[in-house]
Amino acid sequence: MEDTGTDARKTPMSSTLTSTELRTSGATAGTPAALWGLMAEFDSPAAIMEAAKQTHGDGYRWFDCHVPFPVHGLDRAMGIRPTILPILVFLGGLTGFGAGIVLQWFTNASAFDFWALVGVRGYPFLISGKPAISGPAWIPVIFELTILLSALGAAGWMLLLNGLPRLYHPTLRHPKFARATDDRFFLVIEARDPRFTRAKTEAFMRSLSPLSIETLED
Repeated sequence: MEDTGTDARKTPMSSTLTSTELRTSGATAGTPAALWGLMAEFDSPAAIMEAAKQTHGDGYRWFDCHVPFPVHGLDRAMGIRPTILPILVFLGGLTGFGAGIVLQWFTNASAFDFWALVGVRGYPFLISGKPAISGPAWIPVIFELTILLSALGAAGWMLLLNGLPRLYHPTLRHPKFARATDDRFFLVIEARDPRFTRAKTEAFMRSLSPLSIETLED
């Protein structure tokens, strides 16, 4: 991977983590909070890439990487499968395509009535020999509805699949995480992962040679 200019050399972590590295930012004194996960800090794209590969290779599944800019190939290193979003967008477009045809057929080429809270009546246009079903004349409406439902579906399903909007996340409580938008790269393993145990996961993260390991509380 191309070097970003940041010196990738790191000072190895000591075997005993300092109280600063293990502190949690939101706990109330005397009140134990639930452990949400552990967070490892890195200083280069190469380091976070290798850490993601090893984490996925070790069998962890509930983990995420937070980086200040896109790191190409990181999703593959994490073992993330292709998203279902393109299929959902296609189905949205297909729905818009069908809706455009049915809408114009009913409003321009049919004469039956039905009740939908209010009376709805088709109104066929019989003008100068105009065909009842005119494909070329219907193209603009079909096109617009196809694009409209595709776009709305893409935005809506993206938010839903990512669990958004979410106004709170445990990582945001830690002061070091502010550098995730600047020059630091973070790997977070959640406590709900079946392989997660505090001691073993912390030892595994230490083997990745991070700058620090932090605890995150829910």
